[in-house]
Amino acid sequence: MVKVRIKTSKRQELREITVQVAEAVASSGLQEGLVHIYVPHTTAGVLINENADPSVRADIEALLSRIVPYDFPYTHLEGNGAAHVKSSLVGSGVFVPFEDGKLCLGRWQGIFFCEFDGPRSREVWLTFITAAKT
Repeated sequence: MVKVRIKTSKRQELREITVQVAEAVASSGLQEGLVHIYVPHTTAGVLINENADPSVRADIEALLSRIVPYDFPYTHLEGNGAAHVKSSLVGSGVFVPFEDGKLCLGRWQGIFFCEFDGPRSREVWLTFITAAKT
């Protein structure tokens, strides 16, 4: 398993991590398979979406804040109930195939770490899955 460290700077932010994941795949020496990108935090997540236009990222953040506001009367006592709900909606893991040691993402796709309770120091765990050779 490869652990990628991320330091976030805002309460909520989508931080692109495509380059870090691609570098880990290339460094693995593996040519073909899947990389599972997992976030081991209950107030963060990971998603794949467009990385060409930053307004897409801003729209996702704005809509999540609108449908899951921080000032809702959550019963969770730590004061970060919204972060837990947002993390549940986004999810904690995604799979991305790779071939010839390179990620197989769509033309406009990027991988984003989603911070919902920052700023914090976080980790993303990468696990490589390959087919057995016959």
